[in-house]
Amino acid sequence: MRRRDFVQGIAGSATVWPLAAHAQSATGRIQRIGIIDDSPSWDPFRQQLRELHYMQGQNLAYVYLRTDSSPGQLDAAAAALAQLPVNVIAAFGTPRAKAAQRATKIIPIVAISISDPVKAGLVTSLAHPGGNITGNTILGPDIVTKKLQILKDAVPGAARVAYLWNPDNPATAEILEDLRNAAPLFHITLISLEARTEVDFDRVFAQMSSDRPDAVLTTSDPAHQAHMPAVIDFLLKNRIAGLCQVREHVVAGGLMSYGVSLSDLFRMGALYTDKILRGTKPEDLPIAQPVTFEFVINLKTAKAIGLDIPATVIARADEVIE
Repeated sequence: MRRRDFVQGIAGSATVWPLAAHAQSATGRIQRIGIIDDSPSWDPFRQQLRELHYMQGQNLAYVYLRTDSSPGQLDAAAAALAQLPVNVIAAFGTPRAKAAQRATKIIPIVAISISDPVKAGLVTSLAHPGGNITGNTILGPDIVTKKLQILKDAVPGAARVAYLWNPDNPATAEILEDLRNAAPLFHITLISLEARTEVDFDRVFAQMSSDRPDAVLTTSDPAHQAHMPAVIDFLLKNRIAGLCQVREHVVAGGLMSYGVSLSDLFRMGALYTDKILRGTKPEDLPIAQPVTFEFVINLKTAKAIGLDIPATVIARADEVIE
């Protein structure tokens, strides 16, 4: 019940492949949107554009490029899109936005679900981006402290908490720094679990099996999205509490999530893309910051791992899956 609304890579270094570039119509101008590493996360973006009357094959074409998420392949993919060229590059996450920035200073870039864009060097300021990049950020005030407070309230005995992050993603690195600063306030020992590629997840699971944490924090890192079903399954089988960043992971069987709605960020990215295709310059579109954060609990998962979440915590949730 809802209480309040608000890829995989291919082998080989720096290799990219176009997955689809939909046919152009005989009449009218076709707007081409370049996307690196398509996934189901992009569905709200495409749906929003359909609602804005962009139809594939009539006035819109997507160009999809697939990578293994390594910096070299991301740079190669971004350079390929810039050379086509496309009208807009839409980038999910800070690493892809940075790759697009390195590839072009002319083609508009809409960055979705990024870290602090000023600190990352993507824009000069949130209100006045000042270049060819705009978009939205996942970071809000004190979000890390709020995550740890929720975790301790829901799992009072959590003393050793693991953080699963991608060292190639500045957004997750920033969160790690904030976690290290905040963890002592909650009497938590933080364990770093690094995962860049698919093989890293086997090592991470082995590490958690031998050095069991009380809880695990995950992120919305694009390179991690394809592996989240395996992460959720591991936590469930090993009866470990998990706090995810996006609701979709809780619907899929994760225990809890706290963060901005990922689907809302993609829809917002589509709205910015529409404005740019209609003539607005990225520099005139302020970086959108989150105002609403969702707290979602899956009580079926709580029962499965033997966790009794206090009623006071359940009452604070925006959505409870029963």
